Amino acid sequence: MAKESMKAREVKRAKMCLKYAEKRKALKDAGDYIGLQKLPKNSSPVRAHNRCKITGRPKGYMRQFGISRVKFREMANKGLIPGVRKASW
Repeated sequence: MAKESMKAREVKRAKMCLKYAEKRKALKDAGDYIGLQKLPKNSSPVRAHNRCKITGRPKGYMRQFGISRVKFREMANKGLIPGVRKASW
């Protein structure tokens, strides 16, 4: 499990990214790179990190399902994910 502070930090980055999205787009279209540098660093969408929706694990994230590979495997073994059969894991 991820620390609550790490999860909160990711939420804060996501909110900041949405807040500055229009301003960032306008500055990029205008070619004002000095103005872009003056925006907060966490407002960049590149700094957002994908995390498992269940455990908060940052590594092994499967974008299609929104969960980590570990949780995916557990859920697939229990039959909670339809259409997934155990092959050779």
